[in-house]
Amino acid sequence: MNTRTRLADLAKTIRSKNAGTDKITFDIIFREKSTYDMVKRSGSLSPASVCALLNIDPSRLTDFVEYDPAYAIKFTILRLRPSGSPGDADIFGAQQYAPFLDVEIDLSS
Repeated sequence: MNTRTRLADLAKTIRSKNAGTDKITFDIIFREKSTYDMVKRSGSLSPASVCALLNIDPSRLTDFVEYDPAYAIKFTILRLRPSGSPGDADIFGAQQYAPFLDVEIDLSS
């Protein structure tokens, strides 16, 4: 039996957006507490896994919060260059969440 499921199949919302000119914030929000708790228990989303998935140095991760009241996991990273500056490929930070869609969550945890 396959006990792994893609994060995109479990989360209500997976998004990224600007958090000021120098940061991008990510929100992974779940519909129900049981799914949120299962993902937290799996350990699939952690500061280390986020940095590895985004291929960034851990010093760029400024926040990582498991926000129980909203069934949400939220984290923020520092941009390499300010939003809208020359060479910025995603002014609104809205296209950075894609690597999280296929994260596999172990449901047996």
